[in-house]
Amino acid sequence: MAAVELAYDRLGGRLRAIGSVPITYDRMGSRPRRLGEQELGYDRAGSRLRSIGAVRIDYDRLGSRPRLLGGWELGYDLLGSRLRTVGPYELTYDRLGNRVRTVGPYEIRYDRLGNRPKHVLIPGHVVALSDADLVALFFILYEAERSAERGRRSAQT
Repeated sequence: MAAVELAYDRLGGRLRAIGSVPITYDRMGSRPRRLGEQELGYDRAGSRLRSIGAVRIDYDRLGSRPRLLGGWELGYDLLGSRLRTVGPYELTYDRLGNRVRTVGPYEIRYDRLGNRPKHVLIPGHVVALSDADLVALFFILYEAERSAERGRRSAQT
């Protein structure tokens, strides 16, 4: 079983790399701009991720929830708040339901405090993520961070 490390900046707040694939941010440092060689596209307001390289992200009618990642449908739980599937990959969560534990065959391991993904374990003899898996993993981590940020903001009010 191989492990892909998820690297963060010095303060630990921003994901800087998935394995050997760097993630670069805009000048303010608040929004990812590139995943390796793939440019991340946003809507005009800059609030919604619209593409990861050539992979387009489509949203529901209200524009608040992604429904397609390229050709892959995104499935949600009964309340529609938690991502359950990304194309062929089923997502599982921990008992409290706030941390993604598996993405299809990939297991996500967290740091000692349990609040930040640290490694992605790849089963079998595969030593690296495919491009499609890399995009899906980035998207899932990006959405999980956005969801956590919304939760922090609502807890402050």
